[in-house]
Amino acid sequence: MATIVGWISESVRVILKISGLNLQSFLVFCTVFILACFLLKRRRNLPPYPAGRVPVLGHLLALGRAPHLKLTAWGRQYGDVFTVRMGMEDVVVLNGYTAVKDALVDRSELFASRPPMYLLDAMVDFGKDIITARWGPEFRQRKKFATAVMRKLGMKIGTGSIEEKIREEASCLRNRIAEYDGEPFDIAHDATVPVANVICSMVMGKRYDYQDERFRELTEALNTLAAEAGAGQIINVFPLLRFVPVVNAAIVNALQAFSKVQNVIKEEISRHRENLDRENPRDFIDFCLLEVEKQEKVEGLTGDIMTHMAENLFMAGTETTSSTLRWSLLYMVLHPTIQRKVQQELDAVVGGGLPALSHRSQLPYVNACLLEVMRIRTAAPFTGHATTETVKLGQYDIPKGTQVLLNLYAMHMDPAHWPDPDRFDPERFLDAEGNIINKPESFMPFSGGRRVCPGEQLARMELFLFFSTLLQSFSFRTPEGAPPPTTDGVFGANFTPRPFQLCAILR
Repeated sequence: MATIVGWISESVRVILKISGLNLQSFLVFCTVFILACFLLKRRRNLPPYPAGRVPVLGHLLALGRAPHLKLTAWGRQYGDVFTVRMGMEDVVVLNGYTAVKDALVDRSELFASRPPMYLLDAMVDFGKDIITARWGPEFRQRKKFATAVMRKLGMKIGTGSIEEKIREEASCLRNRIAEYDGEPFDIAHDATVPVANVICSMVMGKRYDYQDERFRELTEALNTLAAEAGAGQIINVFPLLRFVPVVNAAIVNALQAFSKVQNVIKEEISRHRENLDRENPRDFIDFCLLEVEKQEKVEGLTGDIMTHMAENLFMAGTETTSSTLRWSLLYMVLHPTIQRKVQQELDAVVGGGLPALSHRSQLPYVNACLLEVMRIRTAAPFTGHATTETVKLGQYDIPKGTQVLLNLYAMHMDPAHWPDPDRFDPERFLDAEGNIINKPESFMPFSGGRRVCPGEQLARMELFLFFSTLLQSFSFRTPEGAPPPTTDGVFGANFTPRPFQLCAILR
């Protein structure tokens, strides 16, 4: 017994980097959970558990630092539906297209809630937002309201579209990259600014300059938040660890970074209150302020809820899109032949002007490249749901409130739907006549059903216009003598590229 406890203690010490933690205190904490394991009745008729489960920690050690790869491998071994033990909690994992589609689309409402996630819940006052809100009328009203307002503000095709704003930001990004004059640079910050400016214009009615120090701090806060949120997942499994020094460092850093983002939103709300034109709302905050007064569409909307909704739009509308844009340039650097095909199509269709959404239907290969990027490096490889009532899943019974983890990464890397899935091949998304296949099976980069990303249309517009403008203007390559960038990525709040440099040669 002493050997087992020692092995667990040492393993946890390595994984959590808790060398400064008092071992006696940690063992007391473990003992409490071991007793709970014996006292609490285990749920019956759940899907099978993979090997590698240990007391207290469950499968945490086995998952390691690349859980998307481990869960995908387990899916091939145990089937598309299985159960992992996250500390004291059973989590049902869905890997394949059939299982994911059943949960996200066919029976969406039964899987439409969110599980408790301490870090996210702490940021948004436990459900006072859209993303983490549990299933119910509050969530439905907030999402419907936010989506309707964003459409009024231009998240649509045609008259009143925000297309011109995106094209303006794409032009600014092109000019910014031209300033590097072919020298090596890291595009991470420059790719974030235009994406953030589009969502900032819709949410707050303002934009930032590339050299703006306040925005650079905000960008760093977003990066810190994404990285620390991933490192702090242990707090979601064992919330009591938030009180333990050293172990709680990630969550402390994440909450500090989040407070910087929140302060910016709160300042903008205060500014909007001072000059609100009730007859002519300009942006999302204005529409929210009016709704707080009227209480017509979102019952019980308060200033706090409005703040958290605006935070959702700003953060979700920035990080995933900018990350996908960086992945797209990384893959162009790695595949110069594909890059040339993209440029040839742009030259033939667009010519010397700036790409517009009206060109999109004439640029199937450009679109196919973006779809392939979203498949092979999905920005959000997991989406966490919870059942709204007891669900029959094949031969298994999933109790109400069970956390269900939908592994979109596994679905997008399934060789049954995507032969040789690790190969970057845009032609997967083209039919025999060269036309784009927009909605293939086993492809849901924006999730689906009741919890589908409300900003999907905006993200697709941005990615097309930013990517096509950059590829029309520059040829991208690895700096002379530098190794090619890795496609391994960093698994945190999102799946992001590791820092890399490239050279942009003006065409």
